[in-house]
Amino acid sequence: MNREEAAKEIEKLKQEILKHEKAYYLDDNPLITDAEFDKLMNRLKSLENDFPELISPDSPTMRVGGKAENSFSQVKHEIPMLSLENCYSPEEFTKWYERISSVYGDFETVIEAKIDGLSCSLEYEDGILVRASTRGDGVVGEDVTANVRTVRTVPLKIEAPKNSKLEIRGEIYLDKKDFEKINANQSMQGLPLFSNPRNAAAGSLRQKDSSVTAKRNLKFFAHSFGISKNISAPSSHWDYLNFCSSLGFKVTEVRKLCKNLKEISDFYLKYEKERFELDYEIDGLVVKANSQKLREELGFTAKSPRWAIAFKYPASQAETKVNNVIFSVGRTGIVTPVAQLEPVKCAGVIISNSTLHNFDEIKRLDLRIGDRVLIERAGEVIPKVVRVLKEKRNGNEKEIKEPLLCPVCSSPLERPSGEVALKCFNSLCPAQIRASILHFSSRDAMNIEGLGEAVCDQMLSLNLIKDFADIYFIKKEDLLLLELFKNKKAENLLSQIEESKKRNLDKLIYALGIKHVGEKTALILAERFLNLEKLAESSLEEISQINEIGPTIANAVVSFFSSPQASALIEKLKKAGVNFNYVSDKKSSRFSGLSFVFTGELKTMTRDEAAAIVRKMGGKESSSVSSKTSYVVAGENPGSKYDKAFKLKVKIINEEEFLKLVKENEG
Repeated sequence: MNREEAAKEIEKLKQEILKHEKAYYLDDNPLITDAEFDKLMNRLKSLENDFPELISPDSPTMRVGGKAENSFSQVKHEIPMLSLENCYSPEEFTKWYERISSVYGDFETVIEAKIDGLSCSLEYEDGILVRASTRGDGVVGEDVTANVRTVRTVPLKIEAPKNSKLEIRGEIYLDKKDFEKINANQSMQGLPLFSNPRNAAAGSLRQKDSSVTAKRNLKFFAHSFGISKNISAPSSHWDYLNFCSSLGFKVTEVRKLCKNLKEISDFYLKYEKERFELDYEIDGLVVKANSQKLREELGFTAKSPRWAIAFKYPASQAETKVNNVIFSVGRTGIVTPVAQLEPVKCAGVIISNSTLHNFDEIKRLDLRIGDRVLIERAGEVIPKVVRVLKEKRNGNEKEIKEPLLCPVCSSPLERPSGEVALKCFNSLCPAQIRASILHFSSRDAMNIEGLGEAVCDQMLSLNLIKDFADIYFIKKEDLLLLELFKNKKAENLLSQIEESKKRNLDKLIYALGIKHVGEKTALILAERFLNLEKLAESSLEEISQINEIGPTIANAVVSFFSSPQASALIEKLKKAGVNFNYVSDKKSSRFSGLSFVFTGELKTMTRDEAAAIVRKMGGKESSSVSSKTSYVVAGENPGSKYDKAFKLKVKIINEEEFLKLVKENEG
């Protein structure tokens, strides 16, 4: 192939790949398989390797990152990237609004999510991304172009006329699930954990090695206007956001064009609770005057635009004191330090305990007993200590020492190679046995109603059971020894235990408590092997061949079933008559290929129960809306998923219509 032929094919491949990147990362609507996409990318890499002079800044191969040292040279912003004025209550916001409306009357505003990320400027010349920079001090930022090229939601090329220049400003951020993955990886490598998604995004963007950034799955939302040359700029902010969307940039779905103060207040209240349903963290909303003309008239202060304000939600952080640190032992033997706090109200809940994750996290925080600390709670997330207020120390604080022995069974603690957590390897440790029994009988596992913590503790203290398999050999006279147990209560629990023997195989696999095996993985294994004994005898190679299961899970499964303790438990379960087989309980194939997303509060069932119905009918339940979603089932007070479904023209039905659809397919 000569240079001219290579140039033509490279250009064709670039356009094809960029089209598919947009479909996958921006539209949630992939047009080809991952394997087909990889084939296109590998072909492009091969051609560029043969003809390196044909590599251009807008090539999709630039996204993978490289080992080249990034010096983060300084970048002066042609237009300063100013910070926003903040307000923390409806009263403060009303004052801001009325200060403007007293002169101009009710004015149009755009209200949009305040993403908890890192401000970034993207500069395009002739439609090609030539530079990306951080906000810095607002006047001078850092050049992070190499790293930003790896962000899949940042277009490397946009439609723009020749001799044009366009600056798009926005936020680099991490989804909640990607933040959790990064911290899990940090923990496995014995590295410090990031305290929140914003810090993780900032740390990821400022990596010297852009190939590391490429693995972090950063995302970008466009939200503000910068410089523009030889390109017509929209005259309103709402039109500007739509303009960005048309160019291929992601724009938050949490946005609305408001005509007056009431509309803004209603939207603010709507997302005060619904923000926790979003895939990403927001700490408030940004309200901006929509008209560019009004913005020019209002102008700026030295630090902030007068036409915009950050309308923050009540703080989900609170200050308290660490009274003590205790050590909790989980069902896998991992010892977790837990801070006992002076009770404090945070995000509407009284907090008295907070996980400290591991001892590396204690060292990172430099935490001591007696310290004043800042704790944080977001939505349903377990509260965590985010900062030690060292300036408030009085000298009486005590160092937290790692225990050498298990706090429950006194066995020596060890730190497995490559892990940061201390672990008790005594399989007879009472804490591990207790936790495994409670997990086994929990609702999502074998669902033995009535076997809660109090009953479990009494059974163990009286030596009625030594592991979860012993549950099936309990007799009525044994239960009558427990406090508050009479004939009826004993019979009810025995009935629940007997009923649990019939649970499907996926519930049993999950109940066993195999490391890394959650409900979804348990179902995959059950559908693949159909019988527990077949799964127990399967090889690492057999399990690894399952698409959805990686080497870590495969190793954990094989390791579990190869242990003598697991063999003994399985033998006891078999002797008790527990079902070892998987029987598909899909009542209809008509839901096959259909996907459902649930949003809002359902009246007759929980969302988990509704999702279980979908799976039984052969369908799929998803947590996010895309153009491929079949139905969005909306309950009371639906969240942003409803708005996205409406925008994508996905069919929206209510709970009554969903139940009717189920009934029709059951017949």
